[in-house]
Amino acid sequence: MLKNFRQWGKVVTGSFPDKPGERPEGFRGKPVIDFPRCTACDRCAEACPTHAITVTSETAENRKDAEGRPQESGGRIVSIDYGSCIFCGECEAACPDTIHLTRELQPAVSDRKSLITRARYRSTGSGSWEFVEIVADAASDRQSIEEIGARVKARALELFGRSLHIREVDAGSCNGCEIEITALNNPVYDIERFGIHFVASPRHADMLLVTGPVTRNMEIALRQSLEATPTPRMVVAAGACAIGGGIFGKSYASCGGVDKVIPVDVYIPGCPPHPEALLQGILTAMDRFPSRR
Repeated sequence: MLKNFRQWGKVVTGSFPDKPGERPEGFRGKPVIDFPRCTACDRCAEACPTHAITVTSETAENRKDAEGRPQESGGRIVSIDYGSCIFCGECEAACPDTIHLTRELQPAVSDRKSLITRARYRSTGSGSWEFVEIVADAASDRQSIEEIGARVKARALELFGRSLHIREVDAGSCNGCEIEITALNNPVYDIERFGIHFVASPRHADMLLVTGPVTRNMEIALRQSLEATPTPRMVVAAGACAIGGGIFGKSYASCGGVDKVIPVDVYIPGCPPHPEALLQGILTAMDRFPSRR
């Protein structure tokens, strides 16, 4: 069978370090705002379906520079929250001169606030606004899947002396995230070569990988899954819905993000997250994981 596969075509699994993975043209990565060109209007904020972009008046709490010194009042704050962003491109369509979609992934973080970029603007006195400074900048990372996977495997051996076992929990997603998670096991990404395995029960898992907004019907089941997972354990929220409810938000049928129900160690942004982003998020969680030895 393997002989026939080699005859049919070339090996498709990514190779490291000769050819790091490259994303194709047209890949819809995270949107980036050119803040110096931005005029702090609210066209992009009005176009955003998940309110990931906001334009607000500056308050006394954020009217300070990086060193804590007070700044003049009357400004505006333009923010983009990559934890809520679904990478739909509506912001780019609303303001193409200032916002553009990149091929860059937004890396996973352990602090929810690290997914937010903010910039401050001041009034010019003529009804317009000018850029002053970036007061918060979201994390940025660019690695190939093989580099990420090699680090995951080394970290798994260090922590467990064996493979990493993950239980995926769908708390109410549209299954977009599940499609990307399934792709981790295909011949291109092949995560088992890094010592990562998905298991059928939380009792056999080291990590819970949770997707979707937590529906009311899944709230109890999610809590029970956490209780059934042996300690020490990790919880990773994968996707915009798992981070803050995404396009579904919080309602009578949805609790919102996973951290509204159980503690979360790492947040992986995206709608859905790219397989590389999922691997990077797993590594981020493992860096926070206490050794069992």
